[in-house]
Amino acid sequence: MDKEEAKLLSSKNVYERADRLFSMQTTIKSFEPYLIANKRTEKPIFHVSLNPNAKDILSDEHYQDIADRYMEDMGYGNQPYVVFKHTDIDRIHLHIVSIRIDEAGKKLDSNFENMRSMKICRQIEKYFNLHPATKQEQQAYSIPTKPLNYKEGNVKQQVGNIAKAVLNNYKFQSIGEFRTLLEKINVSVEEVKGLKNGKPYHGLVYSALTDNSTIMKKEKIGTPFKSSLFGKSINMQTLEKHFEKSKQQIQDSKTKEYLKPILVKAMQQSGSMDEFKLLLKEKNIEPIFRQNEEGQIYGVSFIDYQNKTILNGSRIGKEFAANAFHEKFADENKVLTILAEQTKNKIEFEPDFIVPLFPSLFEQHSTDYEAENFAKEKQKEEEIRKRKNKGRGL
Repeated sequence: MDKEEAKLLSSKNVYERADRLFSMQTTIKSFEPYLIANKRTEKPIFHVSLNPNAKDILSDEHYQDIADRYMEDMGYGNQPYVVFKHTDIDRIHLHIVSIRIDEAGKKLDSNFENMRSMKICRQIEKYFNLHPATKQEQQAYSIPTKPLNYKEGNVKQQVGNIAKAVLNNYKFQSIGEFRTLLEKINVSVEEVKGLKNGKPYHGLVYSALTDNSTIMKKEKIGTPFKSSLFGKSINMQTLEKHFEKSKQQIQDSKTKEYLKPILVKAMQQSGSMDEFKLLLKEKNIEPIFRQNEEGQIYGVSFIDYQNKTILNGSRIGKEFAANAFHEKFADENKVLTILAEQTKNKIEFEPDFIVPLFPSLFEQHSTDYEAENFAKEKQKEEEIRKRKNKGRGL
């Protein structure tokens, strides 16, 4: 807004200043009663970016109507929210920020949020006579297999099918890159090392993940599965062969050389993580940022859906490593830290800003389904195990 590349388009149920100019403090005060009413919801902030086709010439009134219609159909019509219009890149788009908690402290229903969002966007395209998303746009950011649904049962079969589909369709060179792809479709994998009958053992364990219908963070659910239960198709030895094969294929196809200029241009043109993601989406590339609780970026990977490849940023070049992006988006991270500090004495929350949920003419940003800090997760599991054993007197 300071650069005049964005403006406040409208707001609903939000306090206004006397001069009607946007105020971050005033907006936060509008959100605070909702946040205080429910401190349990881990990520109560809702952020969506709506991106009509560049061919659609729309007035501010049209953009506002689209935003209001979307929020109403998503169940956020009575929530406080603000709508911004961005003109910082060629494709004019909207950003809407709201709260996932109602005034009574109840978390809004987020079941099947991805599917509902896609359906609503298709309806909005027809209602406002907009250019519909092409088949390619609708298939963007997708892995060629159905996400795991724990409620459907046959979890072992689902896990095996998903792992095989990713292995057969994508090029990756590490367990971490494999895990990043799997976690997008509700499966995780981890290495297991130790001794078996006096001999070194190096295997894999696969787990189902929640679909985030009630919480804004994927968690393991149910019993984990050893890779041996699936035969040799997705065991450690098969993956190691896949790593080597992928390395050669990536080198032969010059995937790194293809990605470098695209990433450089997106970094030069973007002033925020959100803009960076939006620019890369045009090329069917998804950046996956891993951040700690303080907002520091400690890892980044890039999924190239066109070439079916995932690469950690450091593999492409040091200028695309985590530190480079943390420095570039330091101001943005600083703002989020300030927002958290301003409310930490009253509420405990972690803003959930901008990660694509579904591919279409509109790009929704909601829950950040990035790979978790694996080391920290394992440490927590070990602490829980020790406490249980202590309680049993073991």
